[in-house]
Formats: sequence, structure tokens, C-alpha cells
Amino acid sequence: MELWIAISAQPLRLAPLAGLPQGGGGSGFVFFFQLIAIIAIFYFLLIRPQRKEQKRHREMVAALKKGDGVVTAGGIVGKVIHAQEHHLTIVTAENTRLVIERSKIATLTNPRDS
Repeated sequence: MELWIAISAQPLRLAPLAGLPQGGGGSGFVFFFQLIAIIAIFYFLLIRPQRKEQKRHREMVAALKKGDGVVTAGGIVGKVIHAQEHHLTIVTAENTRLVIERSKIATLTNPRDS
């Protein structure tokens, strides 16, 4: 097999590439290895840290009790005065009470004094 490339008016004749495999004999294994490597990189850089953060947040929300200072996902700062299974009542400012879902708590500002 010869390869011809036309440059200006003079065609350039290239010799066939000798010694290189013409088929894709080992390329399937290389592709499979690269695919596994990419999946591993995504797992260790993206998926695993995100799961750890979700687990830490679930544990923090489940452990909320009366007296904890919290910040909601909307940025409301308050103190827990009543805790139910799925809802919390927090007090903000002067006697302003809000009932919010536990899952909407973003951070714990100051843990209760135990």
C-alpha cells in the first residue's frame, strides 16, 4: 500500500509504514485499560469525596438537638428550640420562630453545651 500526498504541483510519494501493525490487535486492551483508569480517577476525585460529605451532613443533621446553633441553606441563622423527626423549630432574632425541614440545615454554628 502506497500513500500519495499532493503538495503544490509535485506529488509526494511516501513509503508504506513497515513494521507497524495494520490491524487493531492490542488496541482493545489499551482502550479497556484507559477506560478503567478514567473511571477510577472520576471515582476517587469526584464521587468518593461527595459521598463522604453527604454522609457527614446526614450524621450532623440527625444529631441536631435543642440548643444547637444552625445556619439554613437559605442563610437564616438561628437556634434550635424544638426538634422533631423531620422538622426543626428554630428561633431567630427576637422570638421569631421558624419551622424548617432537617435536610435544609447547611451548617452547625455552635454545638449545644453538653
